[in-house]
Amino acid sequence: MKRDFLAIADYSSEEIQDLLDLAVTLKKEHQAGGNKPYLQGKVLAMIFQKPSLRTRVSFDMAMRHVGGDALYLSPNEIGLGKRESVADIARVLEGYVDAIMARVFDHEHVCELARWANVPVINGLSDYNHPCQAMADALTIYEKFGSLKGLNVSFVGDGNNVAVSLMHVSAKLGANFSIASPKGYELPENAVQIAKDIASKTGSKLTFVNDIHEAVKGAHVIYTDTWVSMGQEEEKALREKAFDGYQVNDQLLTEADPDVIVMHCLPAHRGQEITDEVADGPHSMLFPQAHNRLHAQKAILVRLFGKG
Repeated sequence: MKRDFLAIADYSSEEIQDLLDLAVTLKKEHQAGGNKPYLQGKVLAMIFQKPSLRTRVSFDMAMRHVGGDALYLSPNEIGLGKRESVADIARVLEGYVDAIMARVFDHEHVCELARWANVPVINGLSDYNHPCQAMADALTIYEKFGSLKGLNVSFVGDGNNVAVSLMHVSAKLGANFSIASPKGYELPENAVQIAKDIASKTGSKLTFVNDIHEAVKGAHVIYTDTWVSMGQEEEKALREKAFDGYQVNDQLLTEADPDVIVMHCLPAHRGQEITDEVADGPHSMLFPQAHNRLHAQKAILVRLFGKG
C-alpha cells in the first residue's frame, strides 16, 4: 500500500525518529563521498503553485544525490484545479512518474492529489502546514542537542503553516512547544487539538500566549517566520502593525537558555521579525537549517519509494 507525506501528524513518533535517523545516515554518507543510488531510475514530479528557492533546489538535488531525477512543473504549466481538475492531473502523472511533490496554496489540493494518485504524494507546503520544513527543523535541533525530548522549542510570530508543523513535530518527539502570537493570529484550533492529542501520549508541554517574553523563557530553540507570507500582501500594513514588537533580537535571546539556537525557515525580512545581528550571529542556525532540507527530504523520498 502506497504511503504519502502530507502531515507530521500522519506519522508515529517512532516513524518520525526513524526518518531523522535515516536523514543523519544519508547526510553522513553524502559527506563521505556520495549517496548510494537508492532511487536509480525513479522520477519525482514537482508541482509548484508558488515560486520557491529552497523547496525546488533541495528536492531536485535530493533526487540527484540518490540517483533519481526530478521534473519541475511551473505554476503556468498545469493550473492545478483550474485548467484541469486535480483528480485528472493526479491520474495522468501517476502514469509518468514514481512520486509527486506539490507546493500549493490550498491544502485540499495536495490531499486530493494523494487521494487520486497511485504513487506517493509529498506536501511541499500548503496553507495549513509545511511538514518537510518541520523535518529539516527537527534534524537541525537533533544534530545540535542529540534529542528533542524535554527541550523547550519557542515560536515567535504568526500561527501559520510552519508553526503548525513545528508544533506537531515537537510534540511527536517529546519537546515542549510554546508560541507567542498577536491576538487574532494564533494557531488554528484544529491543529492545536491534534497537538494536544499527541502531547498527551509523549508528555510534551504546550503553551499558547501573546507575550513573547513568556514564550521564550528558558528556550533552547527560538523560531520565527515572516509577518507577511506569500499570498497575504493585501494584509501587509495590518500585519506589520499587529506584529510590531514580535522581533527576535539580541535582547530577547538573553531571556532564553544560554545555548539557545535561532531558526527561521526563510526568506527572512531582516529588521522585522529578526535582526541582522541575530540572523548572522553565533546563535543562528538559519543556513544549516536550510541545508538540512536536502537531507531530511532525501530520507522522506527514500522511505516512500526507495530501494534501500
